[in-house]
Formats: sequence, C-alpha cells, structure tokens
Amino acid sequence: MKLIKGTLIPIGGNEDKGLDENEMYTLEFIDEGILYHVVKESGGVNANIVVIPTASSIPVEVGENYLSAFKKLGCKNIEVLDIRSKEDSETENAIELVKNANCIMFSGGDQSKITDKIGDTTIHKIMLDRYQNDTDFVIAGTSAGAMAMANQMIAGGSATEAFIKGAVTMYNGLSLIPELIVDTHFIRRGRFGRQSEAVAKYPNLIGIGLAEDTGMIIKNGNDCTVIGSGMTIVFDGSKLTHNNEKVLKEGTPMTMANLTVHVLSNGDKFDIKNRKVSVLPIEAPFI
Repeated sequence: MKLIKGTLIPIGGNEDKGLDENEMYTLEFIDEGILYHVVKESGGVNANIVVIPTASSIPVEVGENYLSAFKKLGCKNIEVLDIRSKEDSETENAIELVKNANCIMFSGGDQSKITDKIGDTTIHKIMLDRYQNDTDFVIAGTSAGAMAMANQMIAGGSATEAFIKGAVTMYNGLSLIPELIVDTHFIRRGRFGRQSEAVAKYPNLIGIGLAEDTGMIIKNGNDCTVIGSGMTIVFDGSKLTHNNEKVLKEGTPMTMANLTVHVLSNGDKFDIKNRKVSVLPIEAPFI
C-alpha cells in the first residue's frame, strides 16, 4: 500500500472560531483550539489557506467567518474559493489556488454539494494527488466537509429512525480516506444508530463519530490523534458475530452483535490499519 504523505483533519462541526469576546476563551482558541491545530499542521501563519464553502447555503457569510477566524490566529494568506458548479471547479483561478495551497478547508452544510460540484473535477484530482504525495499539504473539513472525505459517505438519515434498515442514505464521497465512514455533530444530534447502520452495511470499514468542536489529525492515511473539547466514537465491525443487514427488508429493525466501540478524547490515538487504540495517560496535558 502506498504511503500517504499529506494530512487530513476531519472536524465534527461547530468548532470554536474565536467569536467569544471573553479573553479567556480567546486565549484557548489561539493556543489550543481546532483551527489552531489546522494552522499548525499547515505550516504556521504564513501558510496558504484556501477556504471552500461549497457545502453551505450561505457561502459568502461562511467564508467571511473563516477569514475572520484565521486572521485572529495570525494567518496572512487566506483565500475563499466560492465554488457553486462543476464549471467553477475547472477555472484557472480554482486550479491555481488548489495547486499552491498548504491547506484546503471545507466548510459545513450539505456534503452532497461538495461531491456533486467538486467530485471528479480537475481540482479534486489535484487534491487527491497532493494529499498522497505532498508532506506539506493539509485537507481539513468540518461537518459536511469532514463527511465528504470518505469513499462511502453518509448523505442523510434521521437519528430518530436510525438502525431501521434503509434509514441511512450513502453516497460516493471524495475518497480521500476510503477506510473510514465519518459522521459529525455526533453526540448533540444522537447519531449512534445512524453510524451503526452504516458500519453494518460496510463492516470492513471503520465508523468515526465526531462530536462538535472535536476532530482528528490523520497522518499517513492511518495514524489518528483526537483534538478538541469533545469525544470521538470509533465503530469497529470487523469482529461482528451477527449482522443481519443483508437479509432484512427495508424498514425492519436491525441486529448487530459484538460491535467494538471505543470512546476517545483529546490526545488519544487510533491506528486505522491495526484497529488499535492508544489512550493518553490521565496526567497528560491537554493538546
């Protein structure tokens, strides 16, 4: 398997953008927050950061919020790439921005918009190539932007109806990290059943449920470190002893036995290839 050189940072949504006026929270944002980690992994405040708000229904406002947040962190080179069609993904400006970026930051919204308007375009191919081959290239994404990183992407599904066969809709993502299925806003929106059904459909894949203001730094396409203030739930279906997803009719409650679930928090690590957890010692500092 080819070694991946770039870095992925999927985020569970609603990450701190330094909007709180209280100085204490501003200092936490600058020293410890999710976007601080994004900037650090991208090479620091001189990195070329390109924000892509394609998933959002209000891309201009979302782009401005990220411009403000990254400027508060001292970043000097931030561009917003407002892609609203496949044609926008093929412009010379879009191609140059993606070629020269140290970091691509996908916003939240509707993940299907990302794959519909960027999937299989020139800039998507450049992103894939650079992620695989450039050590100084980061792709970060929050909410929809995180979910779109997968190959098997959750496109929809109500938490109240989850774990009824057919409640979860899957769609092709950007295939940046095909070993994972990523779900976001995981705790606040009660998506345990939704992710469980996704893993039942694809038990060879690993489900990742990210709480808000929580993310993972993924190095080499394998080594994951949890960042942020919440928890990350990891679903491993490789040892299932019962999974009736394939034989049930749609609308029928499902059964899974021996599903392995890990609850991880800031600083904990997960090895995708070996499906192994390394837990940060209790006395270790917040990263």
